Amino acid sequence: MNWQDAIDNLKARREKAKLGGGEERLEKQRQSGKMTARERLEKLMDPGTFVEIDNFVESRINDFDLDKRRVPGDGVVTGYGEIAGRLVFVYSEDFTVIGGTLGEYHSHKICRLQDMALENKAPIICINDSGGARIEEGISSLSGYAGMFMRHTLASGVIPQIALILGPCSGGACYAPAICDFIFMVRGVSKMFITGPNVVKTVIGEEVTVEQLGGADIHANKSGVSHFTYDSEYECLMGVRRLLSYLPQSYGAPLPNALPKHSILNSISDLFKGKDKDYDDDDRCRRLTEIVPDNAKRAYDVLDVIETIFDPGTFMEVQREFARNVVVGFSRLGGEVVGIVANQANCMAGSLDFNASDKAARFIRFCDCFNIPLITLVDVPAFLPGTNQEHSGIIRHGAKMLYAYSEATVPKISLIMRKAYGGAYIAMNSKNMGADFAFAWPIAEIAVMGAEGAVNIAFKKKIKAAEDPEAMKAQCIAEYEQRFLNPYEAAAKGFITEVILPEESRRKLRLALAALAGKDASIPKKKHGNIPL
Repeated sequence: MNWQDAIDNLKARREKAKLGGGEERLEKQRQSGKMTARERLEKLMDPGTFVEIDNFVESRINDFDLDKRRVPGDGVVTGYGEIAGRLVFVYSEDFTVIGGTLGEYHSHKICRLQDMALENKAPIICINDSGGARIEEGISSLSGYAGMFMRHTLASGVIPQIALILGPCSGGACYAPAICDFIFMVRGVSKMFITGPNVVKTVIGEEVTVEQLGGADIHANKSGVSHFTYDSEYECLMGVRRLLSYLPQSYGAPLPNALPKHSILNSISDLFKGKDKDYDDDDRCRRLTEIVPDNAKRAYDVLDVIETIFDPGTFMEVQREFARNVVVGFSRLGGEVVGIVANQANCMAGSLDFNASDKAARFIRFCDCFNIPLITLVDVPAFLPGTNQEHSGIIRHGAKMLYAYSEATVPKISLIMRKAYGGAYIAMNSKNMGADFAFAWPIAEIAVMGAEGAVNIAFKKKIKAAEDPEAMKAQCIAEYEQRFLNPYEAAAKGFITEVILPEESRRKLRLALAALAGKDASIPKKKHGNIPL
């Protein structure tokens, strides 16, 4: 073959690989409201940076007329490129090629990409749009999933792993995204389930649609499987780009802070004077007394507190629709990336239930994996009581949160705003659980329980024996509140670092963060702990 024929042949093969399942199937994909595999990569990556690898790989199976449907690439586009100038590895499954099903060589391409991401300590992004295991290839496809699961597990805590469900993801295929750090879904597009509606109807007899079984809203609100939900694929892809702006390349890499570390440390003297080159910290935080009522029975939105204390417009909430009684997410404080865990007073009074405990524990452990400082905003009355909680394993799930905070070695700072009662106070990163700094506002109530409940137990006999039980109860409550329901008892015993004014919150948190910039702590040497899963 001469040079010209060889070059023409290569160009023709490249074009065929780019067409996936062909123009007709690509157009059908678009008409269904979905981008194609390559269009998704074009939107996600910095323009002109994506480099495809293994584009000529094909299935070796000829049974079931599979050879007639076989095309270069084997139903998945793999490669690397840049997002905001940073290296990432990415694969995008192509539903137009045999339904995006995973066969032996389809999985080989993905596994090779996973190896490259881990070896080069760079994030991996997995775009799922697949009918699941390729039945025609039998156990070879199942073996492919096993190789992917193993690699996701080995990479966990080493590099960020992000999964997008942009089509069906069924059966065993669900567990690759499930092992990743974050799952993104799109309403009306994403479908994620272990068994399909037909199986549910046949085995259980329940009539259910795909959307009801495993649509984006189900996994956002009920199961807690997904972390981010969007109305369009474009918004979803932009969400991935935004998330990466808070994450390091790997566990040992620096955080993508807006300010260099030396600038943050040099600003301590200005912070002591209450100065900020962008705006005055104290002036900004004076409205906190308007946001948070001094009446502990009145609700408020902790998102308003977050927007006030942290850099405006930088909070990216994780699992917003799931377990709303606790808020978790990434933000910036003076330009530095931080992870936030906060009780949400306007949902279940901010109490912790089994779902909230799971949500917080997973987020805490992720932040610890990648050296992201944790700031905890506390206003918690209790672990939620009741038989439903007990039977759902609140003890086991709550222990996960205790374990996660105790194990975390990143800088940990707490701010008690109002209530901090009982075991829930301990669980929300209390001083003896390893908080480096524990601040409290002057209205904070730190105790075993609220005044009325405590008095009913501790002074039951005294109240019953009184000539006027109601008057005696009121007197006991007043005495209890004066003695225990304030932050000074805890501060006197060293459980609180400092009682601060709300207006000082941002400045004090920034000073604490600067002081902990060089923190180097470790847990006892062991193979690994045994978190109460």
